[in-house]
Amino acid sequence: MNYSYTFRSALSEALCVKESSPVVQELVSRFNTPFDLMDATEHELKSIRGIGPMRAKQIQSAMKLARLLNMPKETPKFIRSPRDVFDIFRHTIGILNVEEFHIIMLSTKNGIIGTEMISRGTLNSSLVHPRETFIPAIKRSASSIIAIHNHPSGDCTPSPEDVQLTQRLSQASEIIGIPCLDHVIVSKDSFVSLKERDLM
Repeated sequence: MNYSYTFRSALSEALCVKESSPVVQELVSRFNTPFDLMDATEHELKSIRGIGPMRAKQIQSAMKLARLLNMPKETPKFIRSPRDVFDIFRHTIGILNVEEFHIIMLSTKNGIIGTEMISRGTLNSSLVHPRETFIPAIKRSASSIIAIHNHPSGDCTPSPEDVQLTQRLSQASEIIGIPCLDHVIVSKDSFVSLKERDLM
């Protein structure tokens, strides 16, 4: 799909500059699609001539809004299956080109209390600490959590690192007293539940 025209136009309007401006041209050249721009760090944006801290934050805010608008209008209020998790996250982290690790915090009846991003970048068990994972759940008085992360490749097959992380989270959940009900890997078009595969 060719995003070039609409992408350039959207950037022009968001930044209040002409489509032919060097800033827009460089953004389109460096980040081929809006999905690529969603992954851009503030440092990467500021490396472009004409983009300072304020404009970089402006672009990142616009990308966050775009990600929210890409979510389905109706999202589940309760988690009844891994499919519900997939339906929530396929349009947010499922479309990203970088891995993100999130949790869903649940009530006693599996109602969604909230979600929290725990880490961003290459996922391994040394970067995702159980303590950091459960702190938001403790603060929100969650009864349980579900772990979620994306595979940018589109292949949701659990890696050895995914399995190791899941086991560490399960062990920590028993100590803390907040069960980790599942670990779901998502992409834009598919998902895998580690619980359904008996990997936790």
